Amino acid sequence: MAGANFGWASIARLGLVQAALGSIVVLATSTLNRVMVVEIALPALVPGLLVAWHYVMQLARPRMGHGSDVGGRRTPWIVGGMAVLAAGGVVAAMGTAEMAVDRAAGIAIGALGFTMIGLGVSASGTSLLVLLAKRVDDARRAAATTIVWGMMIAGFAVTAGVVGHLIDPYSPQRLVAVAAGVGVVALLLTIAAIRGVEAGADRGSGAGHTRGGGGAPAGDAQDKPSFRDAIAQVWHDDEARAFTVFVFVSMLAYSAQDLILEPFAGAVFGFTPGESTRLSGVQHGGVLLGMVLAAFAGSRVAGRPLGSLRAWTVGGCIASALALAGLVAAGFVGDAWPFRATVFVLGASNGAFSIAAISSMMRLASRGKPGQEGVRMGLWGASQAIAFGFGGLAGALASDLARWLIGSQGAAYAAVFACEALLFVWSAAMATRFGAGAPAGGTPAPRADAWLHGRGAGLRSVETELTP
Repeated sequence: MAGANFGWASIARLGLVQAALGSIVVLATSTLNRVMVVEIALPALVPGLLVAWHYVMQLARPRMGHGSDVGGRRTPWIVGGMAVLAAGGVVAAMGTAEMAVDRAAGIAIGALGFTMIGLGVSASGTSLLVLLAKRVDDARRAAATTIVWGMMIAGFAVTAGVVGHLIDPYSPQRLVAVAAGVGVVALLLTIAAIRGVEAGADRGSGAGHTRGGGGAPAGDAQDKPSFRDAIAQVWHDDEARAFTVFVFVSMLAYSAQDLILEPFAGAVFGFTPGESTRLSGVQHGGVLLGMVLAAFAGSRVAGRPLGSLRAWTVGGCIASALALAGLVAAGFVGDAWPFRATVFVLGASNGAFSIAAISSMMRLASRGKPGQEGVRMGLWGASQAIAFGFGGLAGALASDLARWLIGSQGAAYAAVFACEALLFVWSAAMATRFGAGAPAGGTPAPRADAWLHGRGAGLRSVETELTP
């Protein structure tokens, strides 16, 4: 591992970058979504497709990761990606404002903006994760992940509150001005937070010196494989390929309830819009608790690790499946079921699973072939993005189809939650093969070859679809 390990101050600075990234994303996926549907009276399908498109654009993550691998430095990709992301947020807001006047032109401008958002997230987010993977000590990894993601959630909350205050009374001009302000603040915060972090770590270890004082490391870019060769090498690594499938399945289960939980609360439990919004707060509170618990597992008491990444990943998946089974029961029982408590448990289970899974992702990225961390992280990030983009739409479509086939709203939603629970059970089964015996702050684990060789046919069919 090149470079000195990051201390808590450097980790917190990277958390500020993640918060800046989240502030622009939440503006696009939440505020612009609401304006399109409420103020402009567009079908909800329009913002839904635009948000899904920004996830599709994150298929560029492996390519962005390879670019940072070849250059040897992540900072230019983080700052450059944030610049593209900030500009994309402004363009998306301009497109949204234009939709009130000329819908076709506005949607076209909005699509350009969401394209830029997806590409900016790909460049900045992937390189940020690689920096964490390469420079954070194993014993601090789960806690570092919690800090960074917790700061991103804080970025969501702060941005939503500030934007909600500044955007009233609504006008298209005010919307664009607020989006521009958020973008400028996010970019300046990123530049200030990331400045010197990577170079300082290199100086601390004596690593990362360049030839002729340039930005590339001593290993010349000509020594690096092409992107096509690099992605093929990573994809043909059994563990990396299996983890890609795990990320997709688990994140599909994680995201499929995003668009149906609040409608379920309204249809089955009679929640008002305000009550269902507060229910989302209950769920996010659970997520934060789960994240903190998973981070605590990465610490040591009396020299002993409190759990392992594998245990917390598997346990989080199983607990999520059980919580979803509780929602299945809620669909049939109705008001007699402890609904809010079940949603809180689902959030806590999701939070613990996600932190453990992301920590495993960083550990596996740093264990691969040197110089390919960005490609590996990009591949898994792309898998996660596609799962998120497909999961929300699939959950909503499945609930509509189930209502049409079953008739009962409670039973229809229960059927969708049951499918999500099965996906989590499948994810837990796959997760048992990753990080075996590795404590949350511990040592490398055996590879997953034995499991993969027993399931080669299924993975080869996936390989046919995904190999470039």
